[in-house]
Amino acid sequence: MPSIVDQTVFSEPSGGLFPVVQLCGALVFSGLYWQYAVVEQSLSGGWLLFMIAGTALSGIAESLPEDRRRAAGVLRIAAALVLTCLLAILFLAPELFGL
Repeated sequence: MPSIVDQTVFSEPSGGLFPVVQLCGALVFSGLYWQYAVVEQSLSGGWLLFMIAGTALSGIAESLPEDRRRAAGVLRIAAALVLTCLLAILFLAPELFGL
């Protein structure tokens, strides 16, 4: 009997508009990071690198063909891990991001 995690994580990629929104979000986060790093010459935007990686991995996972369920699942797990690491760092060592 399949578990809820298997059904959720290893389901078929949704396709459609969702991956486009996720990848556009990654581009917006990239623009914000560029603003912090290049224009303002500040290192306080390091958290944006985690957001870029998480949204890009999620967008790529959802844009895969329907028969690539395992690859989509691995990318979804990687995205969740990246964003969970961001939360852990924010709570355990906020000084790393200049907060």
